[in-house]
Amino acid sequence: MTEFEEIYRIYFKDVFLYIKRLSGNEYIAEEITHETFFKAMRSIDSFRGDCDVRVWLCQIAKNCYYSYLKKAKRIESIEDIELFNIAAQNESLEEQFSRLDEAMRIRKELHALPYPYKEVFMWRVFGELSFKQIGEIFDKSENWACVTYHRARNMIKTRLEDSSNEE
Repeated sequence: MTEFEEIYRIYFKDVFLYIKRLSGNEYIAEEITHETFFKAMRSIDSFRGDCDVRVWLCQIAKNCYYSYLKKAKRIESIEDIELFNIAAQNESLEEQFSRLDEAMRIRKELHALPYPYKEVFMWRVFGELSFKQIGEIFDKSENWACVTYHRARNMIKTRLEDSSNEE
């Protein structure tokens, strides 16, 4: 087994789950994961080893996913993704739209966060990385990653509460 085949075997599931979480779609996740490993195979010689291989692959995957959205000339709205994800649940239509509205508000506030809070929050929630892994990405400590994540979460919570009070 070649070195790259070993990387593929070890990290395929992690990359797939990361993209599945970002996209909310198993088919897209599979397509993007395969593209990620194809790109990684072509550029493995340029991998400097500054970060964990999993982190490097997830960064490629994230870029592939965003390219996919741009190439398709459509960025799926949160409404479409969320309605697809929640349609099978036994909630009333009013409850579904209420959850959808809340998800849109959270996503909006997340994207308004400054660097590095947004990135740390996304790596933790969507990438399901440990604080140790996140710290390694930023060349910081595990404690720094934990504190930054909790600050980001509190920022989102505060902004949501503030916008609710304005309504």
